[in-house]
Amino acid sequence: MTTVAIPYHSGYGHTEVLAQKVAEGVRDAGQTAVLLKIESASQDFAPFIEEITKADAVIFGAPTYMGDVSGVFKVFADATAGVFFSGAWKDKLAAGFTNSHSFAGDKGHALASLTILAAQHGMNWINLGLAPPNVTAAERGPDALNRVGSFLGVAAQSDNASPEVTPPAGDRETARLLGERVAKAAVRWAAGASAAA
Repeated sequence: MTTVAIPYHSGYGHTEVLAQKVAEGVRDAGQTAVLLKIESASQDFAPFIEEITKADAVIFGAPTYMGDVSGVFKVFADATAGVFFSGAWKDKLAAGFTNSHSFAGDKGHALASLTILAAQHGMNWINLGLAPPNVTAAERGPDALNRVGSFLGVAAQSDNASPEVTPPAGDRETARLLGERVAKAAVRWAAGASAAA
């Protein structure tokens, strides 16, 4: 069984909803999800780094604040520098998800930051793999998959309301599908590595 680590920060609970759905997708694929909630910039990240090092794949999650990942997530990312120098995450699979209030909000920039973090570590990025809906109001409703139209990863949108009701069902399902996609890819990746050995 492969393991997918999901390190994430959630300031108001909306990104945590996505993290839970990503983990559900990993489990739906028959694999193990390890949720790693980043609580604050001052916490000890060593246990998280250890879990990610043991995992077969990682799915990073952070809200988009001011056009980029949250500052708390960035502190975690900076704390992975020791792993960068050792190369311990090289060739792992990686993916990402983000969330913000607006439909755009420069979520693409936040996802690019997650992609670059993975690339710095020599990881292999798994994109969302879902086409966006057609550009009609009926097809771009709250139940639509990839309704914001992102390709790098999940880009969800949440209103200023409780995480119990937002992000909507389509964004939640998009996150679940990302978890499932990465878990299945990790199984194939591990099988290929075994065959090559």
